[in-house]
Amino acid sequence: MSRTIIDVYVLQSVPPSNLNRDDTGSPKTAIYGGVRRARVSSQAWKRAVRLAFPTLVDRSELGERTKRVGESLAARLKALDPSLSDEAASVLAADAFAASGLAKAEKKKGDVRDVESGYLLFLSRRQLDNIAAATLEAHRAGEAMDKSRFKALANADHSIDIALFGRMVADMADINVDAACQVAHAISVHAVDNEFDYFTAVDDRKADASETGAGMIGTVEFNSSTLYRYATLDVDALHRTLGDGDATRAAVEAFLTAFVRSMPTGKQNTFAHRTLPDAVLVRMRDSQPINLVGAFETPVRETHTAGRVELAAAALAKHTVAVENAFGERPTASWVTQVGEKTAVLADLGKAVSLGELVSGVGEHVALALGQPA
Repeated sequence: MSRTIIDVYVLQSVPPSNLNRDDTGSPKTAIYGGVRRARVSSQAWKRAVRLAFPTLVDRSELGERTKRVGESLAARLKALDPSLSDEAASVLAADAFAASGLAKAEKKKGDVRDVESGYLLFLSRRQLDNIAAATLEAHRAGEAMDKSRFKALANADHSIDIALFGRMVADMADINVDAACQVAHAISVHAVDNEFDYFTAVDDRKADASETGAGMIGTVEFNSSTLYRYATLDVDALHRTLGDGDATRAAVEAFLTAFVRSMPTGKQNTFAHRTLPDAVLVRMRDSQPINLVGAFETPVRETHTAGRVELAAAALAKHTVAVENAFGERPTASWVTQVGEKTAVLADLGKAVSLGELVSGVGEHVALALGQPA
């Protein structure tokens, strides 16, 4: 069966930084190809993508992931009926979530009942709005809250980010949402050794020159790297969840823009690490996703005549052609956004365009794949 798969490949250089820390504060790493690589977890980059979405789509199209579900619903009830007291709104919210089965943990804030789920609960803003309206309707009619109705409301009108990244509801598995998007852990194309920055801070009120010494000393761990990043998007799965062609196209375009331009914010004030990619390659396929990380199984080693970015681009271009020829894979469409001569070799793999043109071009192909006018 023919599918519509979008594979996104990114090469991006990052200066000294600590984008994504482990439990000891060290930059995350991984062993690949027998050497230690810099690593940024998929969760960290998906979080960065989600934070970028409000600048790209209306907030009503997005979800809210929180344990504080009672507080969220109570605020909506108060907006619908300002005559409700804080306590009454909290009680109604608690009753609604108890009836729906979505949250069970109840606590008290003073005299006000509240509900917190035992885990982060991911609901779209439209779902929360619909549950609030149904709660108020049942309250005004003096009716018991119907569990099946509330459950159905939590399983309709999914947001773009829920459709892309999925949802797991531990207590109600039948309303789980399978993610249409998969994001790989970003890894450096070369070996890395983490380094330490020893720093001191001076006390501004030490006016006497005889008072020597720092007010604080410490160290921060960092590395620098050229990262290979990969994500894949199943357009058919996305469309099944969203149920609308226009919404699916909007989700694809928002994801592409956000994935390319976003960056995790770990230690950003310390390192000012924000960069844009050196190259972006997007290939649309009708078979399956293909991660081309094998291009870097042998770590890139810079020379006097070629740096990591140039060698990484050449390795990715060569490996892409080799894999697709070996397995008879032919992308149905391909686009390349690249910066300068160092990544020029990738321009042969697709239509060379700006990022804006890439995003709109992919959007047009998605519309055509869904049987809509481009």
